Amino acid sequence: MKKGLFFSTLAVLCLLSLTSALSQTTGKISGTVTDAETGDALPGANVIIEGTTLGAASAIDGSFFIINVPPGSYNLIVTMIGYEKLRYENINVSVNRTTSADMKLQSTVIEGQVVVVKADRTVIKKDQTSSVRNVSSDQMDILPVENIGQVVSMQAGVVNGHFRGGRMTEVAYLVDGNEVTESFGGAGRAVDVEPEAIQDLEIITGTFNAEYGNAMSGIVNAVTKDGQAKFEGSFSANLAEYVTGNDHIFIGLSNVDPLRNQDYKFQLSGPIWKDKVTFFGNVRYQDNSNHLFGVRRFEVDDFSNYFADNPQDWYSEANGDSQTVSLNGGKNVSFMGKLSLRPHSNLRLSLLYTLNDDKWQGYDHAFKYNPDGLSSTYRETDFYSFSINHMLSPRLFYEAKLSYMDNYYGTYVFRDRSEWDGYVHDAYFNNAGPSFFTGGQQKDHSERTMIDRNGKFDLTWQMNAQHSFKTGFSYVDHDLDSRWYQIRNLYSGLEEEGVNYYDFEKNKTIFPNYTPVTYPDSSIYSDSVRVKPKEFSFYLQDKMEFNEMVINIGIRYDYFDPNTVVPSDRRNPSNQLSLPDSMMSTYPKVKAQTQISPRFGLSYQLGESALLHFSYGHFFQMPPMYALYQNNSFRVAPSDYATTMGNAEIKAEKTVQYEIGLWQEIAKNMGLEVALFYRDIYDLLSTRIISTYNQIEYGLYSNKDYGNVKGLEVKYDYSWNHFTAMVNYTLQYTRANADNPTQTFDRAGNSRDPINRLIPLSWDQRHTFNATVGYNTQNYGLTLTGYYNSGAPYTWTPIEESMLSRINLYPNNNWRPSRYTVDLSSYYDLKIRNNIRLRWSLNIYNLLDRLNEEWVNAQTGRAYTAIIRPRNIANHRSDFNSYVDIVQNPSMYSAPRLIKIGFGVVF
Repeated sequence: MKKGLFFSTLAVLCLLSLTSALSQTTGKISGTVTDAETGDALPGANVIIEGTTLGAASAIDGSFFIINVPPGSYNLIVTMIGYEKLRYENINVSVNRTTSADMKLQSTVIEGQVVVVKADRTVIKKDQTSSVRNVSSDQMDILPVENIGQVVSMQAGVVNGHFRGGRMTEVAYLVDGNEVTESFGGAGRAVDVEPEAIQDLEIITGTFNAEYGNAMSGIVNAVTKDGQAKFEGSFSANLAEYVTGNDHIFIGLSNVDPLRNQDYKFQLSGPIWKDKVTFFGNVRYQDNSNHLFGVRRFEVDDFSNYFADNPQDWYSEANGDSQTVSLNGGKNVSFMGKLSLRPHSNLRLSLLYTLNDDKWQGYDHAFKYNPDGLSSTYRETDFYSFSINHMLSPRLFYEAKLSYMDNYYGTYVFRDRSEWDGYVHDAYFNNAGPSFFTGGQQKDHSERTMIDRNGKFDLTWQMNAQHSFKTGFSYVDHDLDSRWYQIRNLYSGLEEEGVNYYDFEKNKTIFPNYTPVTYPDSSIYSDSVRVKPKEFSFYLQDKMEFNEMVINIGIRYDYFDPNTVVPSDRRNPSNQLSLPDSMMSTYPKVKAQTQISPRFGLSYQLGESALLHFSYGHFFQMPPMYALYQNNSFRVAPSDYATTMGNAEIKAEKTVQYEIGLWQEIAKNMGLEVALFYRDIYDLLSTRIISTYNQIEYGLYSNKDYGNVKGLEVKYDYSWNHFTAMVNYTLQYTRANADNPTQTFDRAGNSRDPINRLIPLSWDQRHTFNATVGYNTQNYGLTLTGYYNSGAPYTWTPIEESMLSRINLYPNNNWRPSRYTVDLSSYYDLKIRNNIRLRWSLNIYNLLDRLNEEWVNAQTGRAYTAIIRPRNIANHRSDFNSYVDIVQNPSMYSAPRLIKIGFGVVF
């Protein structure tokens, strides 16, 4: 059904093929060809990329350029009559970047001589006008990482998942230039591609060019691999176990289980018809129990009653099997298949399909002894993409793309109504006394499907050696179907609801009057929405490259139509109050919004080995879609501060950003980069308080909040033969008047004063330091990565006996302890015949088995601790645990040492 819908959609989108790519997926090589002895320019020299049909002839001044080059490592062949043939090896091309290659030819009278020159690993980044990091497939192969998110988190400017101090919803994620951001919640990707399937990963933490939109803080663009003219592949089986001295904290880890975490990978690529039609496939299956476990002491239909003061009057059914059960495990299937066609030397076509099928749980300490009552989260994403790359001339090419993404997300215990007989009466859902649930289930049920149809077109014209023009426009058609409801009891509120009896055969208390039902959208127990918002954008950009200076200048236009209605009177939004006509709501259609964003960037070369850059830009982004469409029925609950309502009239958030940076080649193959940045963030998503005509106060999403960020980034890179070192440091100050969109609303609901000044945000980590060192050859290698985080803010709360408890303290008024960890990655290859190698791998995460505190107690400022008073112990009623069990939450710590051993074959 999905595939049929996709191909029918293609027919419609073909009409929109003149649309823009958010990002192209190729780079450029430029340079000069000169006489090695005289330094004179050599016009007419042929420069060819070995193994391809891409090339150019040098101009009268010796300059040349080759555009539309896929990312990767290449060799250049330079020939000219009367000069030795030059082979310029290992030149790396990254997406959206210009790689410089200046070559000097020696005159000769002997034909056939070839001079081999290896490109410097540290090449001056002439066209870098902002902070951009390109991570190649070779670099990712040696890093101790499991996914792309971990590669991104290692970059300067990325602090605890936040790009330069912005909220996590301010980043755009792309695969081959197609946006795959999860747009309902706004944070993260709807499509995950494995690191082994990526050719080049572009990470922009600074300002970005006009071709990029729908982001304020950063861009992550993954360019996938193509199949080549020869068969290549790999298979590996990986098993992981926790080896820790902290198994008294992490229950369930004391017994060794080599199958606790399983990871299987298979990859195959090669030709179907010579180099005209090739394929690439990558599949990965993971079954991870992970490190947070509970104990099945109770079943979901066990009944307990600890309300009595006398322990002899307590009653508890504990019919569980006492087995340890994973509470943060997951199963993940990832697949990527790509078909590449090259019917002509100037034409490339590709078909891409990815699948993500995931199930996982998030640890909830309250379900430690009732693990079967915890809901699970599910994601299934099908992503299709068709792209055309057509070189019209050596100076002009275009990329046209059509994509279709079907993203399903759900959280529930049982999905289908046919399974709802497994739900139990709400009387079992009780944690009074021990503070842990002794039965029952989570009954919030949410399902969401987001279908995105996207058509894009990108045109690049290299007018001459100095000017490269890019233009394009895009159209996105969203189809959102979101449903949330609470599983209720048909007998709720009736006298029969509480009827019960004891079943002596089962040794259980039975509540017979339970039938699970859901209520319509007109109630407060349900919220469903089906909308089809639309987006359109256009940009124009000129990249001016001179001998010592590069200027990027561009402008972007964005259009967003929420395609829905809003109530005309927010004080009676759903006409629950019967009032005069002037106080009743009508429902006009929301007007579309538009933004214009100027972008500017400049880099200036300071001598042969230094570069200064400056950039400035305005960046707009619509808030996540939940902020537009939540509570689509517009109903207000009968109590204050119980309702939060979406607002389709909300404006786009805006960032104005400045950056200045310096890159310096300290020595051969050694570079240092320093960048200073400042951001003003306007119209941040917030929640304002609305009072209905009957004086019920509720929250409406709006644009009230403001924030600013300033910081310093330092990056150091060094490589020599097989040794590499990468170090980066981020100093950052992040301030705003609210930590999250609902903080002001929640404080009002808790009768706390509003925040009237800028406060540190919960991710305002002052110092972030990442370092990677490695020695890697073709047959063996080892890489170590260390992370240091100085600690982020938390809200310290004084004890009631303290005089400070009478003061209205601001949020995020203290700092959590610092954290550090070291990861290791290693491999050893044994060649058995021709190109077939056996590979052993060893990865160790948290090598030092460090107990890093992820979150802390509000009164002590430390994990796993609390200020316990006699009354806390006296009020704790339980016959199976103590009060300390509540305090000692293992999720307050990061995962302990994990050793992962793999064996596979590479061919």
